Amino acid sequence: MPSKPLSQSKVAAVISRPARPEVARTVPELLTWLQAHGYKVIVDPETAKYSNGQEEVLRSEMSSRPLDLVVVLGGDGTLLSAVRATAAIDAPLLGVNLGSLGFLTDVPLGSLFSMLEAIAQGQAAVEQRSLMQCDLLRGEEVLGSYLVFNDAVVNKTALARLNNYDLFVDKVFVSRYRADGMIVATPTGSTAYSLSAGGPVLMPTVNAFVITPVAPHSLTHRPLVVPDSAVVEILLRSDEEVAYLSLDGQPGLDLRDGDRVQCRRSEHRVGLFRTDTDFFHVLRTKLKWGER
Repeated sequence: MPSKPLSQSKVAAVISRPARPEVARTVPELLTWLQAHGYKVIVDPETAKYSNGQEEVLRSEMSSRPLDLVVVLGGDGTLLSAVRATAAIDAPLLGVNLGSLGFLTDVPLGSLFSMLEAIAQGQAAVEQRSLMQCDLLRGEEVLGSYLVFNDAVVNKTALARLNNYDLFVDKVFVSRYRADGMIVATPTGSTAYSLSAGGPVLMPTVNAFVITPVAPHSLTHRPLVVPDSAVVEILLRSDEEVAYLSLDGQPGLDLRDGDRVQCRRSEHRVGLFRTDTDFFHVLRTKLKWGER
């Protein structure tokens, strides 16, 4: 859907990938444009190196600001970091691709300022992406609650044997999996680790989760797609206590036998400003699918 014209009192954040020469060349002009269009601008520490005294705010503290726009200069990893930093305040993101793959950051650097003009005029398309809320439970204690854009992965460590994972959907037992790991992915995350593990590609607008076993010890275990209204729970069964939980590819949290990971649809969503490139064009381009 199209974005709305922005108000007179606006705050923008700029988040950048480190050690990219494009950032040094782009940031001064970007800050000039934002300020000329009435934005108060805050920047993360990576951007601050090129911002000439702009207010510096840690990414982890940006959700305390009422942001109207987040400009991300980098690749998909930088965008995931920006989502984690700002998802709780539902700030729309403009992802500018400085990487190689760019499933999420589909705006090329050469289109940055034309996209900003479209946003300023309320003519830019905003695509709403779903988020998961994942809770880590040990007994009845919630050890942590996290917002996840791509996927939650329960996995063994490099030296461990296969673990057992009990899968429940809406408290109904599905199966016990003996496998390297289990992935619960959003539609956005279906093209990440889940795809590498043999999972299906979901269109970003599908209201579903995909559950993908990693190297299961049974040929009949296949990825499972469930509605995102469901609560997905993975119960770890591991005598060796050598497993971990990774969220959006971040360093893992140590798990022990009996720990549970519960994933459900979050009340928050991520708004991404998009070009007019359709999803299947992205798949053909990024995954090298055949052209007509």
